[in-house]
Amino acid sequence: MKNLFTLANIILIVIAGLMASCVTEKASEPMTLKDAYTNYFLIGVAINQRQIDDQDQRGDTIIKSQFNSISPENALKWDSVHPQSDRYDFTEADRYIEFGEKNHMTIVGHTLVWHAQTSRWVFQDQDGKPVTRDVLLARMRDHIHTVVGRYKGRIKIWDVVNEALNQNGTLRQSPWEKIIGPDYIEKAFQYAHEADPDAILRYNDYSLEDEPKRSAAVALMKKLLAEGVPVTAIGLQEHVQLKWPTVEREDATIAAFAELGLKVMITEMDVNVLGGLRTAEISEMAHQGGSNIYTNGLPPAVQQELAQRYADLFGVFLRHHDAVSLVTLWGVTDGDSWLNMRGRVNYPLLFDRAGNPKPAFTAVVQSSK
Repeated sequence: MKNLFTLANIILIVIAGLMASCVTEKASEPMTLKDAYTNYFLIGVAINQRQIDDQDQRGDTIIKSQFNSISPENALKWDSVHPQSDRYDFTEADRYIEFGEKNHMTIVGHTLVWHAQTSRWVFQDQDGKPVTRDVLLARMRDHIHTVVGRYKGRIKIWDVVNEALNQNGTLRQSPWEKIIGPDYIEKAFQYAHEADPDAILRYNDYSLEDEPKRSAAVALMKKLLAEGVPVTAIGLQEHVQLKWPTVEREDATIAAFAELGLKVMITEMDVNVLGGLRTAEISEMAHQGGSNIYTNGLPPAVQQELAQRYADLFGVFLRHHDAVSLVTLWGVTDGDSWLNMRGRVNYPLLFDRAGNPKPAFTAVVQSSK
């Protein structure tokens, strides 16, 4: 009897040891971004075509382990899915959706109506002259109904209108505005809502932390909401720099849109350590200022400054977690970033070119605690 009691004790001790070992091993595993913020908001990332096609093993491993939402860099832009008036091509877009669904991610659609990466034929007749308002509205409606309708219930969030405002807060004189008029924005949201009444519909723009543009965007959202236009979220692109915007300005920007009852989403976050123009305008970024001074690597002091910058901004997002529902990084590793254009070597993200987590990654994870 004593031997049986001893044996039972030994078994219990072994089981307890195994359980403790499992707990210790689990506790020692590095925390992921999506786990760190699971009680606050989704953590997303923009992915390119190689990653969608599983041709970037390093990037795909990071995407699948760290993030629970994805945005496409280009797969859903107009010139990708609708290159010709009589032809849609959903090859890349379908793969993007399949990637997200396979990995149980919240899928974002980017973007329906934008002045860039939209084929010229959209705005022209067969003679190359501007089409009429009615023709362009019909083309917009057909495109939105076709694209949003195809992925109804699968894409949960859409960037409906992208970058409609100038830096000074005036309405951008894009072909959409020139041909249709200012109400092209409300028409786009109307058509998107018709195509998928349950989708979250965003207005997305950059530099909304600057007062003139922020005030204009707030006024625009108020007007749309007062008219019953189904806009449900604001996208703050968050292409920022080490010193701009201040955390106070970031805080005020999120608060201003939250007060309208809109969901607030950080949609394209990166930190430009090289400086230059405060813009996300591709045509301007190609000729931006700022020195290409870190071609041999980011100095440790700047690496720490970048980490603190991310920690400070995520601290703001956390303070507003009741309003902020998604934070998306615009690229997986530093090597994927659009900020490397024209031979520049930038370091704007949380993973370095080898796919290793940077001090900024650790700072972001620690900020959640």
